[in-house]
Amino acid sequence: MAMNMRNWTLSLILTSVVTTLMANLIGNNVSITESIPGVLTLSAIAFVGISLGKLIPLKIPPIVYVVLTGMVVASPISPIAQPIIDATAKISFMAPITIVGTLAGIGLDFKSFISQSWKMVIVAILVFTGTFLIQATFAEVFLNVTNTFE
Repeated sequence: MAMNMRNWTLSLILTSVVTTLMANLIGNNVSITESIPGVLTLSAIAFVGISLGKLIPLKIPPIVYVVLTGMVVASPISPIAQPIIDATAKISFMAPITIVGTLAGIGLDFKSFISQSWKMVIVAILVFTGTFLIQATFAEVFLNVTNTFE
C-alpha cells in the first residue's frame, strides 16, 4: 500500500524534521532556530529527490535521486551551492542519520505498519533501538579511530 504525497509529506515533517531538530539541539547544543534553515533545506532536497523518483519512469531507488539532487545543488557549479552549504553546515551529520536509518526499515509506509499486529510494535522498537545503538557504536569507533576527540 503506497502512501500518497500528502501523507508522505506529513510523515516527513513529523518524523525527520522534528527528530533532526531535537537531535541537533540535544547532541550539538545548536538552537532550534539556528537549525531550521538547514533542516528545511535537507527536507527540500529529499522532497525533490523523492518527487523525481516518482516522475522519472526508471526502476531506480528514490535515495539515488535524493543523493543526486543534493550533489547537484551543493556542487561548485551550482549558483545556490554556498547558501545550501551555509544552511546545512549547522546540522550535525549524526542528527538526521538515525531517523534515515529507522525510516528506511519501514519504508515510510505507516498505514501498513499500523495495520500489523501489536507484536510488530515490539519488533519495531527493538529495530529502532538496535539501529540507534549500532549507529552510535560505529560513530564512536570511527571518531576514536580518526582522533576526533583529541
